[in-house]
Amino acid sequence: MLFFLSRMLARFGVLKSWATPVVVIVFVFVTSWPLMALTEPGSELAQPGNYWWYFVVTAATVGYGDFYPQSPAGHVVGAYVIVGGIVTLTTVFTKMASVLEQARGRRMQGSGSITTSGHFVVIGYTTGRTERLVTELLAEDGNEVVLCTWEDSAVHPMPERPVGFVRGEVTEDAVLRRAGVDRARAVLVDARDDNEALAIALAVDHVSTSPHVVVALRDMGRASLLHYVGEHIRCVQWHTPRMITEELASPGITEVYAELMTYGGANTYMVTLPESLGPVLVDQCRTALGRRHGATMLAARSGGRLIVNPDWQTELPPGSVLYYISPCMLTTEQITEALRVTPRA
Repeated sequence: MLFFLSRMLARFGVLKSWATPVVVIVFVFVTSWPLMALTEPGSELAQPGNYWWYFVVTAATVGYGDFYPQSPAGHVVGAYVIVGGIVTLTTVFTKMASVLEQARGRRMQGSGSITTSGHFVVIGYTTGRTERLVTELLAEDGNEVVLCTWEDSAVHPMPERPVGFVRGEVTEDAVLRRAGVDRARAVLVDARDDNEALAIALAVDHVSTSPHVVVALRDMGRASLLHYVGEHIRCVQWHTPRMITEELASPGITEVYAELMTYGGANTYMVTLPESLGPVLVDQCRTALGRRHGATMLAARSGGRLIVNPDWQTELPPGSVLYYISPCMLTTEQITEALRVTPRA
């Protein structure tokens, strides 16, 4: 009977859906109950309050033994229930395996859609380079990354990492929306060349609601063109991956770096602490430079070791080198005078 049932369901395509186990188990229950009542007349097993329990434990192949048929014909009906339960469980497990395999296939092929929000979207893939970018973004707990690549990326290039994957024409709205660009925390355009980067940035600006889009450019002269697309777009030199990830995580940091390294305003300088001062605290140096000359201490080199943003209570021996940012270079005499009038904390 189960064979004919499965053939009938297959003909109507029911075996391809979750309705199959429900149909099978209901069919077995409805047909086995009257059969059990006929083969076990007067038995407690066939009573409505008991049979459903017997049916569940028997179909699940648990078999507690509190109720069981005693006649040969009742044993046959019991075997029918057992087989029906096995068919149902097999159908459920097969369907679950199929669903999991399809989900894995969609993830590997990049044909699915991303449902998360507040994530980073990296558009473009370059072997080795993209892995480094993704590793740095994932280094901070809670960050989620989605990789969006072109059609020629046949499968997920980083399946071992917790990275979403979307594949398609990256300048199409539908593909960008599948990658969650419209819900992203920040978007990185890391294209194969600057012309492609401009095209992708234009498409992203149309879809994205994120105030932060970073474009990696080989020729920074193209940055002026991207400013016409949107003022929120930041351009970073393509060959500085570390700076790219810093800009993604901390918007505006590249502008700070640029100001530190350019002329026309404050610049970075160094000075060696004279022997006559003896050991001084970082607290003294920062206070003296800031109050007397409007300068900011960035780092110190002591004993051949560079210390960036040193602790305020670090003691610097004579001959240590200070690195600072200031509107102009300070002489050793100016710094010596400032340190002598600045008390230790």
